[in-house]
Amino acid sequence: MNKNQKAVRIFFVITALTGLGLGLSDGVFANYFKDAYQIDAFQRGIIEIPRETPGVISLFIISGLAFLGDVKLSAIAQILSAVSLVVLGLYTPAFGVMLVFLFINSLGMHMFMPLGDSIGLSLAGKGSFGTMMGRFNGVRTAFTMTAGILVFVGFKTGFFSFTAPVKIIFLIAAFLFAVVFVLMIAIHRTDSEISKPKKVKIVIRKEYSTYYLISMLYGARKQIMFVYGPWVLIDLLGFGADTMALLAISGAAVGIFFIPAVGRWIDRFGTARIMTIEAACFFVIYIAYGVLSAGLHNGAFVAAGLTVVIAFILNMIDRMTMQFTLVRSVYMRRIALFDEDVTPTLSLGLTLDHTLSILSAVFCGWLWSEFGPQYVFVFAAMLSVANMAVARYCAKKEKVEKAV
Repeated sequence: MNKNQKAVRIFFVITALTGLGLGLSDGVFANYFKDAYQIDAFQRGIIEIPRETPGVISLFIISGLAFLGDVKLSAIAQILSAVSLVVLGLYTPAFGVMLVFLFINSLGMHMFMPLGDSIGLSLAGKGSFGTMMGRFNGVRTAFTMTAGILVFVGFKTGFFSFTAPVKIIFLIAAFLFAVVFVLMIAIHRTDSEISKPKKVKIVIRKEYSTYYLISMLYGARKQIMFVYGPWVLIDLLGFGADTMALLAISGAAVGIFFIPAVGRWIDRFGTARIMTIEAACFFVIYIAYGVLSAGLHNGAFVAAGLTVVIAFILNMIDRMTMQFTLVRSVYMRRIALFDEDVTPTLSLGLTLDHTLSILSAVFCGWLWSEFGPQYVFVFAAMLSVANMAVARYCAKKEKVEKAV
């Protein structure tokens, strides 16, 4: 086995454990906020400020510490996630203090997002970026499903609880991120090529303008997808962490096969066509969510029977289509003029994404509280239409480039 193959295998394990760790922490935060702090929809939007700000500043942190290289920076990110979860697991701090440690946890998670993609793309063979990234994401999804099973059993049996003095679920997640830290050290010693320090500086090129725009549109609607889709089930239908875990399991079970297929479709049909399909899917999902939430809010629908079934189906499809995110990383890699542009541009994309995420989260929290939940999803549908238009432009651009 050569060094690259060994590094790939270690990274598969890293991908698996980070998927498991995120499923046991980030995946249940919405229920944690509701159970431990009894927040409302507007507060839920405000929480996204400290939770998403790390996505804005991670570019500058990665650029400033670029001399350490992607792997060492990724190791630091795991420590930040682990330490913050230990604190949240051992204590139920005052709301403001909790937000500080939520920020630290989010900083570790958001630093690893572009770094993990960059490492994965570095390990992928030429011409198979989509296929390899699909495999990595498929493994992550499989272990996210495993996390969902653990969450369901844990909360159903009472072993996990957000009202207990010690949140065991967060301590388990912290341990997993600590193991990933050790594996990052191992991959650093195995593959010297991907561990090389990089000169990462902020790169802004007009050739990447479509990637910037796609990142901003995704960021704006992402928070609706991550925050307010599940909030329909948690706030309007009153479901707890065990039910949400079952939905995560269902979505992940399908995603194990769906995500690698997305990777293959990217290589076969091109990133622009897949982005168009993604935007169209989300448009339909958000229109359906809008009708459902309006009916629940106005009392036209009862929180039982067919209404619940439709809500479950929408949530499951929503979770599946979230996995289209890998298409943006592959798109950036394919349009990159220079290999060294990939990490800083992915980081800049993350910054733009999260800047819009924060604004969107607060705006949608206000929309929900003042006018009703349906308007949040109407806004999301409008963003999906804009996303579709940009994707179609990218498709036309790809055709012209192929013709030349």
